[in-house]
Amino acid sequence: QVQLVESGGGLVQPGGSLRLSCAASGSIFSRYPMNWYRQAPGKQRELIASITRTGNTNYADSVKGRFTISRDNAKNTVYLQMNSLKLEDTAVYYCNLAAGTGDYWGQGAQVTVSS
Repeated sequence: QVQLVESGGGLVQPGGSLRLSCAASGSIFSRYPMNWYRQAPGKQRELIASITRTGNTNYADSVKGRFTISRDNAKNTVYLQMNSLKLEDTAVYYCNLAAGTGDYWGQGAQVTVSS
């Protein structure tokens, strides 16, 4: 069983920065890719960033150049550094681990971008 616990959300002004963290329990973290999704009010959940177990990354066009996903396998933690935040980045952000034993999700972290 894997548990994912997110932290780091909050309220920020446009152009500001936040860093989300997602800490995983268990021993399988380093063996699988990790993903960050977000869900804005009234919209479907969307995949915005992925990182392989060796550190290769991929981003949605909407966040490319502004967000950076990284991981520390020794700490069982994945991060999402968000810079140059825009009003449209307001959403609940979820980390995700898709393993052979199941699909695991964090509890969600609210990010609100507002002036």
